[in-house]
Amino acid sequence: MIAACAELADVTGVAEACRILKIPTSSLYRLRKPVDKSLMPARERAKPQRALDDVEKESVRNVLNSERFQDQSPREVYATLLDEGVYHCHWRTMYRILDEYKEVRERRNQLRHPVYSKPELLATGPNQLWSWDITKLRGPQKLCYYYLYVMLDVFSRYVVGWMVAEQESAALAGELITVAFAHQGVEEDQLTIHADRGGPMIAKPIELLMSDLGVTKSHSRPHVPDDNPYSEAHFRTLKYSPAYPERFGSLLDARRWSQDFFTWYNQQHHHTGLALLTPADVHYGRSPEMLAQRQIVLQQAYQDHPERFVQGQPLPEQLPNIVWINQPESDM
Repeated sequence: MIAACAELADVTGVAEACRILKIPTSSLYRLRKPVDKSLMPARERAKPQRALDDVEKESVRNVLNSERFQDQSPREVYATLLDEGVYHCHWRTMYRILDEYKEVRERRNQLRHPVYSKPELLATGPNQLWSWDITKLRGPQKLCYYYLYVMLDVFSRYVVGWMVAEQESAALAGELITVAFAHQGVEEDQLTIHADRGGPMIAKPIELLMSDLGVTKSHSRPHVPDDNPYSEAHFRTLKYSPAYPERFGSLLDARRWSQDFFTWYNQQHHHTGLALLTPADVHYGRSPEMLAQRQIVLQQAYQDHPERFVQGQPLPEQLPNIVWINQPESDM
């Protein structure tokens, strides 16, 4: 409309064009010569005389955030104080005061869940990273359990220590760690021990013991079983083994069964994650010799019947040279 008025003004004049189209002449002049508002001096808005001063605002804010009223909305506070004969300001003003401080929300001090970082742990050889956990074994009666403690080397999957007890205890866990540490000849600042956040794992005596031994401690995030995958997988192997009983007749029975199981697991179990080597072969450095022997056998089989190997010379599976707990994406 204003553009049409400008065209008509060129013929009839400004006043006549604005009269015909019923447009203020100021609008037409503004169109022809726009004002650069950035060059205009900023004008501060005058503070209304009826507005609360800073001291009064702070007083209202303190009332709203007080222990008495921190759970209540400004409307509720306003009504309560009004019934008690106290008036600070309207409840809408209370909202505006809270908004100035970004407090139009839950005003109580609330517990915040701590942010747990994802453990990213690397092992390139035995006795660099251990993982441990505790699992229940059913006893002879209902609600009767024994507790199996297992300390596992992540690189070799070798069980470096285990214990069956009648209870979960930080003291017993400390004994297990101390014995395994000494038996493996671990040096100071060589080892990281990873566990979940169960009671014995985060107990103060365990932290002090690891500090004295020069061991770095690591913990899973709460409710994230994937942060301790090797212990979880090991317990699955244990409880799904054919000889695993539904119940153990006694503590001695559980210990005898565990002794047989861990001997088999460490010395005879060909682990799929270890190129079908046993944990003992990898842990004690026998893997190169074992893989070389397998290569000789496969080479002889290929020479005897090459037609049976459609993809050519067979090679034995190779042992991973690094093992991660939560490998970083950039390293994948």
